[in-house]
Amino acid sequence: MPKLLILSNDANEYRDLIEKENFPNLEFALEPTTDCDIVLGAPNLIRAALDALPNLKWAQSTWAGVEPLLDISLRRDYILTNARGVFGGLMSEFVFGHLLFHEKQIGFHQQAQKEKRWAHADIGMLRGKTIGLLGVGSIGAHLAQTAKFFGMTVCGYTRASETSEHVDAYYHGDQLLEFVRGLDYLVCILPRTQDTNKIVDANLLKALPPRAIFVNVGRGNAVDESALVDALTQKKIAAAVLDVFEKEPLPEDHPFWTTPNLRMTFHTSALSYPADIAKVFIENYLLYVEGKPLKYRVDFARGY
Repeated sequence: MPKLLILSNDANEYRDLIEKENFPNLEFALEPTTDCDIVLGAPNLIRAALDALPNLKWAQSTWAGVEPLLDISLRRDYILTNARGVFGGLMSEFVFGHLLFHEKQIGFHQQAQKEKRWAHADIGMLRGKTIGLLGVGSIGAHLAQTAKFFGMTVCGYTRASETSEHVDAYYHGDQLLEFVRGLDYLVCILPRTQDTNKIVDANLLKALPPRAIFVNVGRGNAVDESALVDALTQKKIAAAVLDVFEKEPLPEDHPFWTTPNLRMTFHTSALSYPADIAKVFIENYLLYVEGKPLKYRVDFARGY
C-alpha cells in the first residue's frame, strides 16, 4: 500500500487537496518512516529527510528546480519528478508585466504624478519588437505564445529541441552570439547546470543592442554578475530585471542594490501554489500505482 509523506510548509493544504481524490489505498505519514515510498515536497526538505526514507521509490518536487537533490554525494536510487506545466502562466505575467512597465513608461508617469507635473513620455509598444528566449522548455514555450499575442517576433536558443510552434527562429550550439544580436528583450529561463554557468557573460552582453533589456527568471548561476553590473553602469544595455541570483538572499553589500537601471524581485516570479502542484502530483500518482512511466522525470546527470 503506497505511503505518502508531505514535506512542505503547506503540508495541510496539500493533504486536503489530495484527500479529496479519495484514493482508496493511499496512506499518509506524519514523519519520515522506513515504509514511506512516496514523498511530496520542497527539494531542500526532501534532502534533509533522505536518510530516514530507505524505501523511497518516488519523490515529487513542489519546485521546478531540484538543485538540493542533485549533489553527487546523495543517493539516486529513486525516481525524481519536478513541477512542470504550472509555471508558464505565472512567468508570463511576471515577464510581460515588466516589459509593459518599460514600454508604457509607467515609472515616468508615477513620478510625474508625484510631482504634479503634466508630462508626456515616449511611449513604446511590444508589437513589432523581438524577444529572445534563452531556453525554450515548457515555460519558454508559454512565454513564446504570450509574445505572439502581443505581435512580437520570437527567437529561441536551445540545446537541440524545436518544439514550440510560436518560435520564429531557433539557434543552437555556437550560435549564441548570433542569437542575441538584434534583440529588444532577452529572457533567461535556463535551469542550473554546469553548461549554463555564466552563459550571460561580457561577450553576450556586448553583442546585445544598447536598447536591449535583459530579464532573468531562470537561475542566478547563468549570469556573470560583475559583467552585468559593468554593462548597466556603462549603458551597454538599457536595463535588466532580475528575480534570481547566484547567492540568495542577496548580500547587503552586493553591487546590484545600487546598480543603475536594474530592477530586482526576490525569487517570487512564479511561486508554487498547492492547488497547482497537487494536480501534478495527482496525475503522476495515478501513473505510479499503475506502474506506468511518470511525467516530468528529472535526469540526475543533466539536472533537469
